[in-house]
Amino acid sequence: MSTNISDASNLNESKKSSKNFFATFITTFSAVFIAELGDKTQVATFLLSADTGKPIYVFIAAALALILSSLIGVLLGTYIASKISQSNFNKIAGSLMVLISIFIIFNLLRNYYSI
Repeated sequence: MSTNISDASNLNESKKSSKNFFATFITTFSAVFIAELGDKTQVATFLLSADTGKPIYVFIAAALALILSSLIGVLLGTYIASKISQSNFNKIAGSLMVLISIFIIFNLLRNYYSI
């Protein structure tokens, strides 16, 4: 009887793990895919493909570069997560976003009004 209970427990854990994997995978894929659409990387690969006439080479090189930059982001994120609590990280990230926004608005106004 206890074997059936442990088997059911293992099956539930397996389903949760599978659901967590797919949820994380889909969320990450969607966020990166949408963020990369129409950005400088896509324009650069478009231009390099047109310039070189070798779209497969450009695709392979661009894909490897994206994989490497993503790996660096994952490793850095893992390191930071081990050193800083989620709450503090959110506060720091939010503060940086506000500072960057203020900097961008200041530069826009400065250029508009030629300050």
